[in-house]
Amino acid sequence: MTKQKYILSFDLGTSSLRAVLFDSKADIISSEQAEFTQHYPKQNCVEHDPEEIFEKLIKATKKLLKKNKLSASDIAGIGITNQRETTVIWDSRTGKPIYNAIVWQDTRTAKYCESLIKKGYSKTIRDKTGLIINSYFSASKINWILNNIVNKKDIPHLKFGTIDSWILWQLTKGKTHATDYSNASRTLLFNINTLTWDKQLLDIFNVTEKILPQVKPSDHNFGNTDRSIFGAEIPILAILGDQQSSLFGQLCFEKNDIKITYGTGCFILKNIGQKPILSKNNLLTTIAWGIDNKIFYAEEASIFNCASIINWLKNNLEIIKSGKEADELSNSVESSNDVIFIPAFSGLSAIYRTSDKSAEISGITLLTTKSHIVRAALESIAFQVKDVLQIIEKDLQKIKNLSVDGGISNSDFLMQLQSDLLNIPIKVQAECEKTACGVAFLAGIKAGLWNVNYLKSRTDYKIFKPAKNSGTATSYRKWQSALKNYLTV
Repeated sequence: MTKQKYILSFDLGTSSLRAVLFDSKADIISSEQAEFTQHYPKQNCVEHDPEEIFEKLIKATKKLLKKNKLSASDIAGIGITNQRETTVIWDSRTGKPIYNAIVWQDTRTAKYCESLIKKGYSKTIRDKTGLIINSYFSASKINWILNNIVNKKDIPHLKFGTIDSWILWQLTKGKTHATDYSNASRTLLFNINTLTWDKQLLDIFNVTEKILPQVKPSDHNFGNTDRSIFGAEIPILAILGDQQSSLFGQLCFEKNDIKITYGTGCFILKNIGQKPILSKNNLLTTIAWGIDNKIFYAEEASIFNCASIINWLKNNLEIIKSGKEADELSNSVESSNDVIFIPAFSGLSAIYRTSDKSAEISGITLLTTKSHIVRAALESIAFQVKDVLQIIEKDLQKIKNLSVDGGISNSDFLMQLQSDLLNIPIKVQAECEKTACGVAFLAGIKAGLWNVNYLKSRTDYKIFKPAKNSGTATSYRKWQSALKNYLTV
């Protein structure tokens, strides 16, 4: 009898990491999580210690294997998914970072990015990368480290990577310096048309190509973990950026498939096929993945506050104790009673252009209860999703596959409201965190444990179908009217 093989997924998030174990049926059987330190050295600066991330990943993985009485030889392959734009530069001679990782949230380079916009580089960068000039992406962070930390004589020995590249280097003991197409496409240095590091972009950001990783397909064999780490070598078979991994985990393999992740923020990605079509509506075009020598692209939009709204109601206002209570309160009233919630804690989605405005609650009267406020808050998430989806797909009825995940997808109230509002069914995955699943699914395909047809045959999801609810449409119109006034003040 053949011994069962397993897949390990390394899910490297912004505040925590998970080592997740999948069996030969592609089911999660166990996981270990570890939080790591958030460093805020100055205002607008967010950093991580790359060595802490790696050390905690190894500890979590060893604990996971021990708990399940497995050894490295039981693992058919590893998949790595990661917070995408976070930037690490290390010395190849020592394997040590020369500075903390600068996190995607960090905005210390915002003025530098503004200077590039003023110099007229926006169209060039947009055409080549599908992105906009913004401190969010890696290029300006690399520039900052090279100009503020690096001794010039050390540059020939330096290596840059997003978190996946850093972990890959450490796992292989310096044998592999690489990334995949999805992560490379988030740097502002990678041309998504030619699939190369672009000389003009490198010159704009004053970055030398010598420090950049090789760019490989997402389902590439990236090498083996060094025997000294887990006691035996384990092949590393897949790498995907976190949102692309979620898209794959949602089985959005076909052109026009859409996924929504209701996390801290809300990420919406649409598979747009094998041509990098640039959005005309301020949305991003990015590489979804490179698989079987084919490149698939995605259109991407983000809504900046989602679960963070629930956390604010819980921790700041203290009017709920849990997401479950938020559902109960929302269901206890027929409407928000004209309370309007505009959750611009860090701006709204890019389509609204509101980075300089604060959040707002309006329509409060003596009859307003906490149930109305909580319902209005949840409604604001669904309303923003509809606004963004209508930019991505003008005729919502054309959407054939809309899959959702993320912690807030556990809210039956929000999911039913979302389906009613869009007037289309939505598929809510039973496993709400699909980020770890996507890269595990891909690694399992590469290892020969399963195939795409097998993954498509799985039905571990719940479908919410639209119900006739005139109150939903009315609430949406009132929210749109209030938002219009809010944006013009």
